[in-house]
Amino acid sequence: MSRLQNKKRHLNVLTNSHSPIAEAYRSLRTNIDFSSVDEKTQVIMVTSAGPEEGKSTVISNLAVTYAQDERKVLLIDADMRKPTGHRTFQLSNRAGLSSVLSHQSDLEEVIQETEVSNLYVLTAGPIPPNPSEMLNSKRMGSMMQLLREQFDIILIDTPPVLAVTDAQLIASNSDGVLLVIHSGKVKKDIAIKAKENLLRVNARMLGVILNNVKRKASEEYYYYYYGS
Repeated sequence: MSRLQNKKRHLNVLTNSHSPIAEAYRSLRTNIDFSSVDEKTQVIMVTSAGPEEGKSTVISNLAVTYAQDERKVLLIDADMRKPTGHRTFQLSNRAGLSSVLSHQSDLEEVIQETEVSNLYVLTAGPIPPNPSEMLNSKRMGSMMQLLREQFDIILIDTPPVLAVTDAQLIASNSDGVLLVIHSGKVKKDIAIKAKENLLRVNARMLGVILNNVKRKASEEYYYYYYGS
C-alpha cells in the first residue's frame, strides 16, 4: 500500500452509511438546508478554533452527503498551509487553488472529479508563501462568482480561525460558517473567541459542530446545533 493510501481519511458516510455518524451528517445537511428561508446557503465555510479538531473530516463527510443527495458539489481545500483534501480523495495536488490564484493554471484545469458521483474537489495546490494575500485577492472573489454558477453546493475547508486570518478572509465569500469544536479538548473561552473573530467580519454563523462527543465508551458521533 502506498504512502498516499495510508493517509486516506476515513469517510463514515461511505464506509458505514447506516451508522449513527452517517445519520448525523444527513441531519446536519438537512439542518443547513432549513437554516434559512430568505437567504440562499450555497457556499459554506467550515473551520475550527484550533488544529486537530476534525474540521477536514467533517467537511469531507458533509460533501459526500450533499453529493448523495444528487447535488453537484465542490469541495475547496483552502487550507494552503496544511492541505489534506487531496489525500482524503486520493487526488493529485500538483496544481490547485494556489495555482489558480497565482495565474499558473486555469480553474477548469484543476477541478478534479472524485470516485463519488456529483462530488468534485479543488485541492490546495503547492503551498505558497502568501496564503492570506491570495485568499484576499480580487481573483479569489472572481473565482468564487464563477463557481457559484457551476455548482449547487460549495464547501470550503480553511485553517483554524485562531491560528491565522485566512478563515476570516474566506468568510466574506461565504453564505454561512460552521465551526467545529472538539468536545472536551477546547475550552469554552477559546470557542467563544473563535466565534467572536468570525462575527467581527460579519460571518453568518450557521452553527457549531461538537466533534467526538461520547454517548458510550464504544460510540463516537457528531452533534450539530444552531448557533445564536
